[in-house]
Amino acid sequence: FFRRSLLASFGVFAAQFGGGTVAFLWPNLKGGFGSVINAGKLEDIKAAIEGNGEPYYYGAGRFYIVTYDGKPTPDADYAAEGVAAQGIMPLYQRCVHLGCRVPFCKQSQWFECPCHGSKYNTAGEYKLGPAPRGLDRFSIEITDAGDVMVDTSRIILGPPRGVDTLGKPQAGPFCVAPG
Repeated sequence: FFRRSLLASFGVFAAQFGGGTVAFLWPNLKGGFGSVINAGKLEDIKAAIEGNGEPYYYGAGRFYIVTYDGKPTPDADYAAEGVAAQGIMPLYQRCVHLGCRVPFCKQSQWFECPCHGSKYNTAGEYKLGPAPRGLDRFSIEITDAGDVMVDTSRIILGPPRGVDTLGKPQAGPFCVAPG
């Protein structure tokens, strides 16, 4: 009796553990990170950026949307790469140095990594610190209806060090000490 009940309880435990593991590992591809995300209407996003004076953050997709009016260079033609469209560009929130979330600093008008002090301009281009390149990007598409579609299923590597399509210095003091 005890042997069968022990085996039965072990079987129930294994089934619960297996079911929980499968549920945890099963990909969630319904509008979250790792899929194509509708970030909103183009005019609403641009209005939010202008009204707040900082990039539009979309937490579920783990990206910022920034306004972009830079000039293409041989190393960085963002519109041709499919990462900029109609004056906006999505940037992955993760620092390319060690993976920390990189917040935007209103004082300097740059992205500043709190972990090791890497700095990136508003186009996500490397400026200071230990990061090996600029912030990574996602491809973007604006639909005919004005919806901003960001494809987070494929990360596009950021531009190499030295790329500066904006030509703008920091606007004020840093929020994080230089690394």
